[in-house]
Amino acid sequence: MRQPILIILHQEHSTSGRVGRALLQLGYGLDVRRPRFGDPLPATLCDHAAAVIFGGPMSANDTDAFIRREIDWITVPLKEDKPLLGICLGAQMCARALGAQVFLHPEGQAEIGYYPIWPTAAGLAVVDPWPQQVYQWHREGFDLPQGAELLAEGDMFEVQAFRYGSAYALQFHPDVTHLMMHKWTTRGHIRLELPGAKPRAAHFADRAVYDHAAHAWLGAFLQRWIGGRTSAIEIHPPASCSAK
Repeated sequence: MRQPILIILHQEHSTSGRVGRALLQLGYGLDVRRPRFGDPLPATLCDHAAAVIFGGPMSANDTDAFIRREIDWITVPLKEDKPLLGICLGAQMCARALGAQVFLHPEGQAEIGYYPIWPTAAGLAVVDPWPQQVYQWHREGFDLPQGAELLAEGDMFEVQAFRYGSAYALQFHPDVTHLMMHKWTTRGHIRLELPGAKPRAAHFADRAVYDHAAHAWLGAFLQRWIGGRTSAIEIHPPASCSAK
């Protein structure tokens, strides 16, 4: 029987979106935790196949205790060489855990909407092709951690994806669904006024153009990330874990 995947969320009503749906379709259960609201994080991932840290409106530079605990916790999957995926805030936390800086754009620009990215040769070795444009919702970026492999680049924020061992970090949002986009652009409408942000109508017009490729990319990427290119792959505990 497959081990579940640890899902780390940062708001009371947030969901794992399209990523969670895809993992369920691959046959994995989801162990959802919200550390911000007191849920504990496991001391080991021996009982989990992988972990995904999702986004949120907070910053990896915030001084809240749960932010610091999550960043420190990232050493668990890194040491155990378990698949780890960080998305937006989760990616910024991964960068911080690996010693890189997380920072605001020097000109105050934000990526809110669809923006182009360019895969590197290393990125194409993971998945080929990549979508031409991806959905973004952030105003902070991060440097490439020492020892990490750059997978995709952007204009406004250079580092869009990297890999470090079994850990992957994505600045963009492959998890976003149509419903999530409606919620974000409604409840977070103030973000649409930031320099560089796209108007609300453009989010939905661009989704009609770019979402099909992004959806296909996500399926291929998750199968590669979780340990293989077919949904028949089973995840086994590392040698340091006792068999259950």
